[in-house]
Amino acid sequence: MKTIKGPGIFLAQFLDDKAPFNTLESICKWAKDLGFVGVQIPTWDARVIDLKKAAESKTYADEIKGIVNSAGLEITELSTHLQGQLVAVNAAFGELFDGFAPKEVRGNNKARTEWAVQQLMYAAKASRNLGLNAHATFSGALMWHTFYAWPQRPAGLVEAGFKELASRWLPILNEMDANGVDLCYEIHPGEDLHDGASYERFLEAAGNHARACLLYDPSHFVLQCLDYLAYIDIYHERIKMFHVKDAEFNPTGRSGVYGGYQGWVERPGRFRSLGDGQVDFKAVFSKLTQYDYAGWAVLEWECALKHPEDGAREGAPFIKDHIIRVTEKAFDDFAGTGADDDLNRRILGI
Repeated sequence: MKTIKGPGIFLAQFLDDKAPFNTLESICKWAKDLGFVGVQIPTWDARVIDLKKAAESKTYADEIKGIVNSAGLEITELSTHLQGQLVAVNAAFGELFDGFAPKEVRGNNKARTEWAVQQLMYAAKASRNLGLNAHATFSGALMWHTFYAWPQRPAGLVEAGFKELASRWLPILNEMDANGVDLCYEIHPGEDLHDGASYERFLEAAGNHARACLLYDPSHFVLQCLDYLAYIDIYHERIKMFHVKDAEFNPTGRSGVYGGYQGWVERPGRFRSLGDGQVDFKAVFSKLTQYDYAGWAVLEWECALKHPEDGAREGAPFIKDHIIRVTEKAFDDFAGTGADDDLNRRILGI
């Protein structure tokens, strides 16, 4: 067994135009002071990385790595959540997602998709240049507007959707493979890959590609009423990344899973700071350790109630306390009788 690495922190929710959150150097020092030992870097934020430059220049990648290392931290992974979303956008959501793209491709579905694909190609090379072996992203969605079974979906729609989704991602997956990187989809509502069943359909359409892996985040499963522990049993071989994020689901007589168009504070299902929600993290860390998960435990902070700096301050010790230092010997070794073939044969009566 392996001891999970961490605690790490995803920087996306903390970056800001004011110090110490406005540069990679200063936010890394802030994270280190809180007790984190790794940072996950959002590649769409120019305050911390130039993705294209990191892909094309090993020297620049080494500079980024040096800034992080000088603060006493490691880079856990890069993230292209926003760019990955744009690999597949149904026209119904085009304007909603235009803000994720540069101005020159907004309103042009084809150009926006091409830009997003190129971003993922850069991410593969940048990850290699930084010495990383896993990358975080979203799948995007062509079918999300049909996720509920009304109106009835036409025959063949789902099959056609996953075929198209796979065709867009296969070149990216191949590029990730060429650079030795596992592409980890965060299974998330709003994405065509939003639960285990949808991931399996994508995986089949993508020819069971070895690099089509998973970012495990139990908070999204609490909000779907999905068994997040059984999920680990089923998919542990594909889980290569881990977001440590809490959530709670408290349905009422007025609102349930779909939330009634309410804001996050009023929704029955909402994300919470670590320890404030309903995720059984002792069981989660135990299962991941049992299945030899060798990656990082990375805080993704999202909470409608608590201040982010408090969430980060509490998050580092929370993760550290849940990481299980694996044992090098069995607890009952003291009672062992040693290896004796003759004894074993007598016990078996043979």
